[in-house]
Amino acid sequence: MSIDRVILAFDKGLRTLALPASSMRPHPDEDLPHADLSESERQNVIGLMRVNHAGEVCAQALYQGQALTSRDARVRKALERAADEEIEHLAWTERRLSELGGRKSLLNPFWYLGSLSFGLCAGIVGDKWNLAFLAETERQVESHLAGHLERLPVADGRSRAIVEQMRIDEAQHAEMAIEHGAAILPVGVRRVMRATAKIMTALTYRL
Repeated sequence: MSIDRVILAFDKGLRTLALPASSMRPHPDEDLPHADLSESERQNVIGLMRVNHAGEVCAQALYQGQALTSRDARVRKALERAADEEIEHLAWTERRLSELGGRKSLLNPFWYLGSLSFGLCAGIVGDKWNLAFLAETERQVESHLAGHLERLPVADGRSRAIVEQMRIDEAQHAEMAIEHGAAILPVGVRRVMRATAKIMTALTYRL
């Protein structure tokens, strides 16, 4: 692990937490009208989009940690490409939160540090397990986003378009990990990951 890569990762971390994200692709909701939401619907959408934004903060940290400790340059490049797409997700959810009058999670710094630690550890144990952790994470995120599509108001086309494109991208990231040689995580590890995600989601929805 070179000092240059560590410095670059530190810089990315600061940007993720402190600066507005930008998207190279058009926002999925770009040309869609704003829905007339009730106050309860608006608050629900804010909570869901705050969870999605925090998830992308975690994804950035996870990818950065994994790329830092990955031994295979090919795997590292794939992780870095996926991280770039996750930055776009940050930009989409951040702007939608602002439009709704919501705020980002107060817990983002904690989620970032925790995910970075997981990513570093996953990379240290070897690339096939590094990728296995990534593939399972993305599968769980894809399922989580599908659940959000069921909970979002039908009329809120802007939020739904963002979440649907994120779901598609996360599925592709999981396939990328499998194509690069991901192992299969033990059932117990997958259950712990799901339980942890539920706790994080419940806290972030409110905070």
